[in-house]
Amino acid sequence: MPVVGWRAMDVVLLVVAGLGAGLTGSMAGLASLFSYPALLAIGLSPVAANQTNTIALAVSSVGSMLGSRPELRGQAPRVLRLLPLTILGGAVGAGLVLLTPSDAFALIVPFLVAGASLVLLWPPRIDAAPVATRGGRAATVVGVVAVGVYSGYFGAAAGVVMMALLVRALADSLVRVNAVKNVLLGASNAVAAIAFAVVGEVAWSAALPLTCGLLVGNYCGPAIARRLPPTVLRIGIAVAGLVLAGVLLQRALTTP
Repeated sequence: MPVVGWRAMDVVLLVVAGLGAGLTGSMAGLASLFSYPALLAIGLSPVAANQTNTIALAVSSVGSMLGSRPELRGQAPRVLRLLPLTILGGAVGAGLVLLTPSDAFALIVPFLVAGASLVLLWPPRIDAAPVATRGGRAATVVGVVAVGVYSGYFGAAAGVVMMALLVRALADSLVRVNAVKNVLLGASNAVAAIAFAVVGEVAWSAALPLTCGLLVGNYCGPAIARRLPPTVLRIGIAVAGLVLAGVLLQRALTTP
């Protein structure tokens, strides 16, 4: 089990990264673009950082759910219909992490981050008609499971992909779809977190300060999302994600 010392700067870095991750994660689905690099910066291996990050995201998702309570009213049938799909996907994604060697994971992550950032540059449509055909509903089911797998495996920008699916399927306002997304991805992270807690490589001393920052950010994020025009934030995070992908790839190729 990885052990991280309680150095003051490490704790501050993790709390601040958690705050930023919570804000952007609850609004744009990009929490891991902030929290994952912070865990690497304090010395964790890619696999340990990913698993520790998933633990923190799962616990802190309670904050985004509480912050999204106004938008979740009346949406219980939707959530209950989609929840088993993301739970299944999260379990599969967690299994893939546990079976992937650390070196391979370090090389895979930059491409996941880059792809997630490119997806963010493509804004979801908010005026589309709801999915009504049998084929469309089947595609939605497959898509939700696939995003659940990705969320359990790494998850950077999983929320953006989930938003694109749900806006089309539910034909509702962006903030209400965002609230459903927060619950579904919270469940996906939770099932992966259980697996990592039992048989994974979790640095619990790093998970605690990261979770504290995430809880605050996740709780405040939905309130900000109600008022903030999303375009500038979306593009800014996408550009930052592409830069981050380059840094992570360079690190993976040059680290012995």
